[in-house]
Parts: sequence; structure tokens; C-alpha cells
Amino acid sequence: MILIVDMNYRKDSVGYYEFVLPIASSIKDLEEYTIRHYSELSRTDIDRYSRIILSGNALEDKQVLTQIEDFAWVGTCEKPVLGICAGMQAIGLIFGSPLKRCLEIGMTVIKVVKRNPLFFSSFKAYELHSYSIQPSEELDVLAESEKCPQAVKHKKKEIYGVLFHPEVRNREIIRRFMDL
Repeated sequence: MILIVDMNYRKDSVGYYEFVLPIASSIKDLEEYTIRHYSELSRTDIDRYSRIILSGNALEDKQVLTQIEDFAWVGTCEKPVLGICAGMQAIGLIFGSPLKRCLEIGMTVIKVVKRNPLFFSSFKAYELHSYSIQPSEELDVLAESEKCPQAVKHKKKEIYGVLFHPEVRNREIIRRFMDL
């Protein structure tokens, strides 16, 4: 079973409909899933699932980034994790990657710079973010735009982050994550 983590500032916000439900729609025919708000998670909850997807959130919603201790479990997680937008930012912060300003809104060309199982060549993706990360020693950059890193992977674990929103235009990326 998959856990989709709602990364919006509060449970049942408008962002739930914009960023969480499209992820659920992408995987509904592949595997059962549960959606939980990040503020409701415990380590026991995390242990019940085979894969975890951290959703994105609204452009000016930065609450998650001020409560990064709520995601300390990512650092010790041995299950596949996919962080989307704010999810990638949280993964970066957990693994020592500082945030850097990078405003991108709309369609952007994403260039693959390292072979990986999620995408294989350059493509266009939908962007909606104010920050990217400066990758740490623990994260490899998999793809980038002209402005900043767009996808990362932990060097030893199946923990991925994408800054763009695959639930909008590139749903096959989420499906490939499900195949890991």
C-alpha cells in the first residue's frame, strides 16, 4: 500500500485538491493508497506502507519547510520515497541541502543529466516553485532546468525528489516510481 503525504499547511486546504488528489488519480489503478496530512504521521504509520509520496503545495506555502523535524523519518527510511516540489525541498533539507531561490512557473524544459529509472531524455514539465535545493554530498542531481536542479536521488537509497509536478503533465514518472 502507498502512503501519499499531504504537504499543505493545513489538512483539507485547497492545495489538497490541487496537489494531492492528482497524485492519487495517477496511481489509483495501480495500488491501494492512503492519504495522510504530514502533521498526523507517526513512525508506526510510515512503517505500514511499501512506498511513500510527498506531495507539493502552494507557491507561498512554506510551513512545511519551517517544520522540517516532522520529516526526520525520511533520513532513516528504507522504503522508496518520491518527493514532489515541497517534498523534494524537504528531502533536500533532511540530507543537508540548503534551499536556494529559484522561481519557475509554467512549462519548462527538463534536461536529464544522469541515467535513472524515472525518466530517460529531456522533456517538458509543469513548474510551480520559489525554491530549489543546493544538492549535498548525499544527493545526486538527475535532471536540471536552465535555472536549477529539477530532480535528485539519494546516493544509497531509493529516495527521489522532483521539483516539477509530474501529477500535472508527466504522470508516467509517478507510475515508474511505483515500479521500483
